[in-house]
Amino acid sequence: MTANAQSFPINGRFRIARGASTEAHVIECVIGDGASTGHAECVPYAHYGETVDSVIEQIAGLPALDAQLTCDELRAIVGQSLPAGAARNAVDCALWDLAAKRSGTPVHALVCRHPPRPVETAVTLSLDSPDNMADAARGAKNRKLLKMKLCGDDLDIARMHAVAANAPDARLIVDANESWREDNLVAMMEEAAQLHVALVEQPLPAGADAKLAEIPHPVPVCADEAAHVTADLERLGRLYDVVNIKLDKTGGLTEALRMRDRARQMGFGIMVGCMVGTSLAMAPAVLLAQDADFVDLDGPLLLARDRKPALHYYGATVSPPAPALWG
Repeated sequence: MTANAQSFPINGRFRIARGASTEAHVIECVIGDGASTGHAECVPYAHYGETVDSVIEQIAGLPALDAQLTCDELRAIVGQSLPAGAARNAVDCALWDLAAKRSGTPVHALVCRHPPRPVETAVTLSLDSPDNMADAARGAKNRKLLKMKLCGDDLDIARMHAVAANAPDARLIVDANESWREDNLVAMMEEAAQLHVALVEQPLPAGADAKLAEIPHPVPVCADEAAHVTADLERLGRLYDVVNIKLDKTGGLTEALRMRDRARQMGFGIMVGCMVGTSLAMAPAVLLAQDADFVDLDGPLLLARDRKPALHYYGATVSPPAPALWG
């Protein structure tokens, strides 16, 4: 098993409330048994205490894996050895790919109720001035779902109006990345409702979001930074309407499937999201997203170049992965 750091340039600069990036720093994990090889990608996230070096160290610190064990047995060992997060995601998804290569049975045959289909992903508008976000919205006005990044300052309402006015036919998601405050939360939610925003994502900081249980939700509220694994759902039920499931938070497809199914049982809406990564990181998430209410898998669309082979994006529609890529 190997874990290799790689970087892919972002097309311009991608900015959210916590900072800006010009490169996507990812890790490719490769697991082989001498006959077959599985690949996967994870994206370490500093907000969760991860770095490229720390994630590679976590993967390197795994106990020796017997390649003759079944992939289910190997996944169980990895689940016990690594916490939820990017490192476990890379290994878990590489094992799913290895199992598909070993058996000749594609992953979608095991995890999808129906043959997988292309899904429509949100297109993300980077945080910027209202005027620049208006320009970006005009450039993406033919996309069906736009997600705008906000930051909690006095210009957020102007940003919402700028995007809504310049993409009148798009459904809109507002993503505050934990930057709104209790004292402006109701006003911001009401403004979003007046603009017919479809979803408000993580308005308050995770763990400091109790206020969400006390106010109306004129727009559904989605948990992102507050929702990592299935065990989080019990606390979130009083606060949120939708959960954003990301493989780099759950620690791979195995836990993501559990979380999706439990969230559905509890009445949550489902969003399937991503960090900024390549098609290899998105591939398993496209299968997870087959029946999601919101899909946000535009990571490769933010890059100046993708890896090859890549997912096929037609506009904002992304097709399921071909076996040469993953699964």
